[in-house]
Amino acid sequence: MIGVYFSGTGNTKYCVEYVLNQVGSNGASYAIESEEVIAAAKSSDEIVFGYPVYYSNLPKIVREFIVSNAELWRGKKIFVIATMGLFSGDGAGCSARLFKKYGAEILGGLHLKMPDCIGDVKLLKKSLAENRKTILEAEHKMDLAINRINNGKFPQEGLNFFYRIAGVFGQRLYFSGKTKRYFTKIRTDESKCVKCGLCASLCPMSNIVIADTVVYRDKCTMCYRCFANCPKQAITIIGKHVYEQCKFVNYK
Repeated sequence: MIGVYFSGTGNTKYCVEYVLNQVGSNGASYAIESEEVIAAAKSSDEIVFGYPVYYSNLPKIVREFIVSNAELWRGKKIFVIATMGLFSGDGAGCSARLFKKYGAEILGGLHLKMPDCIGDVKLLKKSLAENRKTILEAEHKMDLAINRINNGKFPQEGLNFFYRIAGVFGQRLYFSGKTKRYFTKIRTDESKCVKCGLCASLCPMSNIVIADTVVYRDKCTMCYRCFANCPKQAITIIGKHVYEQCKFVNYK
C-alpha cells in the first residue's frame, strides 16, 4: 500500500502518512505532481489517496490528475481521505465516483477536519490553540479509523447518497464554478516582494514566473503554498490581507 496525495500547506500529506504508517504499511507516499507518482501507483495494488476539499468538491488539479490517468486506476483498491476546514458533505465520494468509473474498487472514505489554509480571510482565522486542538481531534479520529481498518472494516464516510445530497446543497450547488476552472486573481504586493523565487519553485501548477515583475499564468489551484511560504507576506489569493500563513508545521 502506498499513499498518493495533493497537499497545499501540509495537512493532507500529514493525514495520509499518519494512516499509512499506522496500518502496518511499508509503502511510501507521493505528491500527485511528483515525477515518481505514476510509476509508484502502477506498482501498488492498494492506495491511500488524499486531498483537501474545496467548496464541497475536488480541487481542479486533483480531478485532472485522476481523469488524465484513467487507465491507471483499473483494478486498484483505494481508500480515500478528504481533509477540510469546515464541511464537505461527500468529499471522499467526489473522487470515489471517478475512481469507480475507471475500474477501481473503493475500500472506504474518511473525512478529517484540519486547520484551514486560507489565511487571507479574517473570518476563517483560528487561534493557535484552536488549530492544535483540531489536529488532536483529527488524530483521534484517525486512530479510531485505523483500528477499524486493521480489523478489516474501512470507514465509509462521504460515500453514500445522503452524503452526496449534503455536498450538493451544502456548497457545490452554489460554488460549482470555483472548481471548474483555475483561479486567476492571485495578487502580489510588489512593494514587499523581493523576487526570491520561492513561490515559483513551490507552485504545483508552474503558474508563477519571476521576471521584472511577478507574472501569473492564470492557472492557480488555490493550494495556498505560495501564500503560506512567502517570506515577505507579499501574496494574497482570495482576500486582500495576510492574517496568518497557515502551514501545518506551525501547529505541531
